[in-house]
Amino acid sequence: MSNLVDHARRELALIGEDEWLTEGLSKVIAAFADMGHSGFSAAHSVAVLEKLLRYEPLSPLTDDPAEWIDRAQEMGGEPFWQSTRDPRAMSRDGGKTYTLVDEEPSASGGQPVHRSEPKP
Repeated sequence: MSNLVDHARRELALIGEDEWLTEGLSKVIAAFADMGHSGFSAAHSVAVLEKLLRYEPLSPLTDDPAEWIDRAQEMGGEPFWQSTRDPRAMSRDGGKTYTLVDEEPSASGGQPVHRSEPKP
């Protein structure tokens, strides 16, 4: 067992975490520890892993139609698309621009609008 797994088990026990979750997380942490990261590669890998586990993209969204699901039928016929790469991203123009449903409204009261990268 690694020091990192020992640390995780101790911290999870202190908060009274369920045994099944402790076991599962310990396996993930052991696999991570077995990769033999240095300080930089560990920090980089944690950042990438966190984005992937949150279903977040690692590169900018594009206006490629293959990246957007037409949800108009579910929205009563209104033009509406959802990103296949980031389920938080919603568009009314086929993915050329989008909003993120979990973003705070801007000072003007609306959701910030992001512009997709052109399809490569």
